[in-house]
Amino acid sequence: NLRKLWINVTNLNVIEYKMKVVIVKYNAGNIRSVDFALKRLGVEAQITDNATEIRNADKVIFPGVGEAHSTMSFLRQTGMDQLLESLRQPFLGICLGMQLMCRHSEEGDVDCLGMFDEEVKLFVPKLHTDKVPHMGWNQLENINGRLFKGVKQGEFVYFVHSYYVPVCDFTAASTQYIV
Repeated sequence: NLRKLWINVTNLNVIEYKMKVVIVKYNAGNIRSVDFALKRLGVEAQITDNATEIRNADKVIFPGVGEAHSTMSFLRQTGMDQLLESLRQPFLGICLGMQLMCRHSEEGDVDCLGMFDEEVKLFVPKLHTDKVPHMGWNQLENINGRLFKGVKQGEFVYFVHSYYVPVCDFTAASTQYIV
């Protein structure tokens, strides 16, 4: 019996823990693009709007393309706003998702989830060459934290947006555009 126990214990190292990543499904676009990008990185994510699945995830991704006011209305109507505000695990907002994690957005003059005490602002062109929405390649600066592990200062990323969150204590990276 002791030999059987030893074999069972040594086989435990074969058991692999699989991290549960959830992409929040809500009334916004870009969810499939994020899922495809994760798959290319070898990460299998679950796309869901189920509160239990979201609460039980190890990591939550909140992507989106849309408009802040109507999306916040949808989140409030479905109770998803309270669910998202209650999460304590790593929670990444992308594009509209990041915007909605802030206190307020100038887009539709709407109060958002308030996870960050920041106001999302509209880019205001200063010169005739400044374009809004901002679309194009810009270099990352001030890279901070594990999110950008392996990414070097000055690497280029593509942006398509009309709104921005001012640099704050929670900023993971920044770039230069109009502001």
